[in-house]
Amino acid sequence: MKETQSTCPYCGVGCGVIIESTGDQITGVRGDPLHPANFGRLCSKGLNLHLTASANVTKQTRLLYPMQRASRNLTPQRVSWDIALDSAADKFAQVIADHGPDAIGFYISGQLLTEDYYVFNKLAKGLIGTNNVDSNSRLCMSSAVAGYKQTLGADSPPTCYDDVNHADCIFIVGSNTAFAHPILFRRIEDAKKANPALKIIVVDPRRTDTADLADLYLPIQPGTDVMLFNGMLHIMLWEGWIDQDFINTHTDGFEALKATVRDCTPEITTEICGIKKADLLMAAQLFATCKASLSLYCQGLNQSSSGAAKNAALINLHLATGHIGKAGAGPFSLTGQPNAMGGREVGGMANLLSGHRDMANAAHRADVAALWKVADVPAKHGKTAVEMFQAVADGEIKILWIACTNPAQSMPDQNLVRQALERAEMVIVQESFATTATCAYADLLLPATTWGEKEGTVTNSERCITRVRAAVNAPGEARHDWSIAAEFARRLELLLPIKSPSTLFDYPTPESVWLEHRESTRGRDIDITGMSYSALEKSPLQWPLREGDVAGKTRLYEDHVFQTANGKAQFVNTVYKPVAEARDARYPFSLNTGRLRDQWHGMSRTGTVSKLFGHVAEPAVQMNVQDMTRRMIKDGDLVHITSKRGSILLPAQASKEVGLSQTFIAMHWGEEYVSGSKDGDGSAVKALAGVNALTTSSFCPSSKQPELKHAAVKILKAELPWTLLGMAWLPSDQALSAREALKPLMRQFPFASCVPFADTVDTEDGTGTGAVQTGVLLRAAGHEAPSAEVLQKIKAILGLQSAGLSGQTANQSAMPVMRYVDKKKVNTAASRSMAAKHALFKAFFISG
Repeated sequence: MKETQSTCPYCGVGCGVIIESTGDQITGVRGDPLHPANFGRLCSKGLNLHLTASANVTKQTRLLYPMQRASRNLTPQRVSWDIALDSAADKFAQVIADHGPDAIGFYISGQLLTEDYYVFNKLAKGLIGTNNVDSNSRLCMSSAVAGYKQTLGADSPPTCYDDVNHADCIFIVGSNTAFAHPILFRRIEDAKKANPALKIIVVDPRRTDTADLADLYLPIQPGTDVMLFNGMLHIMLWEGWIDQDFINTHTDGFEALKATVRDCTPEITTEICGIKKADLLMAAQLFATCKASLSLYCQGLNQSSSGAAKNAALINLHLATGHIGKAGAGPFSLTGQPNAMGGREVGGMANLLSGHRDMANAAHRADVAALWKVADVPAKHGKTAVEMFQAVADGEIKILWIACTNPAQSMPDQNLVRQALERAEMVIVQESFATTATCAYADLLLPATTWGEKEGTVTNSERCITRVRAAVNAPGEARHDWSIAAEFARRLELLLPIKSPSTLFDYPTPESVWLEHRESTRGRDIDITGMSYSALEKSPLQWPLREGDVAGKTRLYEDHVFQTANGKAQFVNTVYKPVAEARDARYPFSLNTGRLRDQWHGMSRTGTVSKLFGHVAEPAVQMNVQDMTRRMIKDGDLVHITSKRGSILLPAQASKEVGLSQTFIAMHWGEEYVSGSKDGDGSAVKALAGVNALTTSSFCPSSKQPELKHAAVKILKAELPWTLLGMAWLPSDQALSAREALKPLMRQFPFASCVPFADTVDTEDGTGTGAVQTGVLLRAAGHEAPSAEVLQKIKAILGLQSAGLSGQTANQSAMPVMRYVDKKKVNTAASRSMAAKHALFKAFFISG
């Protein structure tokens, strides 16, 4: 058995892992006890990573070869890499010649490695000459970036994980850390246990598992964070709890902010935020008067039409009290994805350039042009995520290259996103998993390596860079993301009118890419010229680490000199604005979205592990019990959830976590797991698109991050008398394929959901201790039964046809099938037993 040190591919905590492998098969994973992010701990997702790389998962879900469609609506066919890349280069050259470079767009991902990001950024901005390259990090961290830059002068989080152990007050706002960053939350629990005097304040409209640890919980109304922070500052000013010496010496702009917060009285603040006055006073006092206050925050602040203002208003509190630049104190944005930080470092967004440079700065553009050996870098801001898909839908962008992300599930306002994907002249999807919703729109599919196969670096939330190492070879013909982009660029270079004496993309290894990236940071706030691949082989390193330095900086701004022109931090005059789409009589509920503990993003990876559905098994909309009672909705009833953009059907679930007039749907549920059509006729244009059929694309004017955390919706009980419930235990080499086969059939119903599951069952002879088995669970509902053909197909997939399902084992086909039909009630039932003498069901199907 071989052991390989690498990192977890999920959240921004950046946990180190040790991958166990035999040959080209990953067989196990455990936490790396030497990695400073986790010291050997892993969450439920990380502990099961090896299962996502099993041979059965690879066979059933991975994209293994380049695939191309001759035209839309045709099944993609396997082609060679040469044909795939040449056809893409020809189309790019033609569109650039006919419409200019801004007819091209790249939408990439915070799950790419830094080296991948760097090559894509150079391809778009350096070779093609367009700044239309943006990332799903726009949905994740762009408000945090804007907040840091507006106040501290640079996108440099000043804190570290160890600050949890030195804080006297931890202020967690807009973050369900227990689910979204579990290993960091374990540190918080440890700190509280070691120091019971540590005060923890949690601010969240929903009472999450994180709030259960709080000494003080503030259930604010959605979107009122700026008012809360301004109200806290009002009290601090009134009580004299500010650090006037720090303000006078190290900051600018406080007087303008004082004038604004003067009107944010406790009475007004508590009325708008919906909290108790005593709790507001306590929060202000604890934050201001404790020796060291640490803020932890995430998407509750970022995913907002006021995202930058929320971030800046929170940082204002740190500047006003001097809680920054010392152990246990400072604003700490928790990165959502494993390498959203690395993407920011290389400038992999529409408004940024490498080394934390700004697109709008002519000197910065000249620096990068010189490094890349190109005449110039375009000055025009590129399209950000929402703007990019709007531009594609409008016909302005003709070609869209999507890498390592699933916008047909994750972007807001799915109707617009799908219109864009359908209108584009060419959609290229560079992906590891063939099962994502976005793959269905691809004209060209390019197979990419994934966790356990990649080489490069990532940067976590505390500015710590870690080497990512391959434990096994890539399956099929999958290639590294940076290599695909570089090989394409070399082909495109030959077709563009401006010729270079040599290629701009001479990258034989990921290290060669990283060395160029390293040079781009020289003299910048993120200077990593003191790092090398060989040094990173020994241990992760924090930036900045300049050439000649012995170690990176654990904390920033300890000298109280900030990355602004005059070295002073800047207070931002944050004026409270409500959510973009307020509740009203027609849409009386607030919809909130967020993470589940055991799932990740669109579940293309975690969805391959049936046991990860044990915590939350099926999609649902959570509601307050009183709201359900008033509307005569019971647990499990199907309801229509409707916004101004779309409508979906889900079972209702009573929840004590959700406040009055509020609802919650997990962000993971896309059409891969919950689907249907308005009329149940299977029409693709009418197919529902999961939770993001409801969300709004309204975005923060500063960060351009959309308000995924709030949409106004209405909820009505659905009347769908015909229902179907089917399940089957299936061999592990068939379960995922069965779910894929069920997907198109789900669109034949107004509502359908299909999820995998796992359990431990007794052995057939009754003597064993049991083994883990996997299966699929299908629910559907409609006004009436679908065609007999549809039902027969479902039964066949579940193994309930007497003749057996193609691909079943002989033992499965031989299992008896019991059928029941109630013609009076139009009910049908079928079941297949595992072993007659134990009366264990292997599958069942009930409808009517």
